Amino acid sequence: MTTIELSGVYPAITTPFHDDGSIDYDTLRANVERLETAGVDGIVPVGSTGESATLSHDEHVDVVAAVADAVDDVPVIAGSGSNNTAEALSLSRRSVAAGADALLLISPYYNKPEQDGLVEHYRTIADEVDVPQIVYDVPSRTGQGLSPDTVVELAAHENVAGFKAANGDLGAISEVCERTRDEAFAVLSGDDGLTLPVCSVGGVGTISVVANVEPERTCALVQAALDDDYERARELHHELAPLTRELFVETNPIPVKEALHIRGHAPPHLRLPLTRLSEEHVEPLADLLADLEDSGTDDHLAEVSN
Repeated sequence: MTTIELSGVYPAITTPFHDDGSIDYDTLRANVERLETAGVDGIVPVGSTGESATLSHDEHVDVVAAVADAVDDVPVIAGSGSNNTAEALSLSRRSVAAGADALLLISPYYNKPEQDGLVEHYRTIADEVDVPQIVYDVPSRTGQGLSPDTVVELAAHENVAGFKAANGDLGAISEVCERTRDEAFAVLSGDDGLTLPVCSVGGVGTISVVANVEPERTCALVQAALDDDYERARELHHELAPLTRELFVETNPIPVKEALHIRGHAPPHLRLPLTRLSEEHVEPLADLLADLEDSGTDDHLAEVSN
């Protein structure tokens, strides 16, 4: 198995669309290049932020291939989960064939398996696909959480390399960190508002929405935390906190697509049933982005991250 060191900042990227709903591959590649230049440690396409739920399987694989072609020297961690184990296995194999270095696997949604079913789901894919895999717990979307016991059990599998924690339960995340600290297993925040707390209890980074918009600050925050420089990490956490709240004022990725549009990085189009950010939220988001841009000089970020 090819190994990658899971540590740092991994933007969960959007999938840009033309106004007719087709995928805008030129903008997709440009955003990947922009984020890598900003210093991120990897790219995560076709997850929830990438609107994977409205992509066909062929589109899903084509996006992975485009991202793999666009990156220079960072890993591509492709979303390939499903509530159907056979479908997740097929998407995982196709994503690896398209150039993915690792996989992000959301826990099965809607059908709400028991914990033993979740273990068997992940083990089936880990047994069959020989790349590093990240178990993704986001019960607000799936309706069923992964218990710490389940995550720790899965961590013993050689192909299960990490855990994306988006369950909002810092106590449970801390328990996973505690019980896997002697293993080659990475705990990553999946909730931008908890990146600093997760790092403080043993996490090693984040799969981030905010990093699409503010990659340099997010990288500086995580690096400061990993360097045990919590004064600087807190400063950056509080600088980003208003944007973090604004990017989740409506369902992700609605606000982040609007933010990228405001910054001139991508069109704001989404596929139904998602729709554009409500008018009352656009101006506060634009004001926040302008404030960050005004305060985000290279000298300031260099000072904070050094």
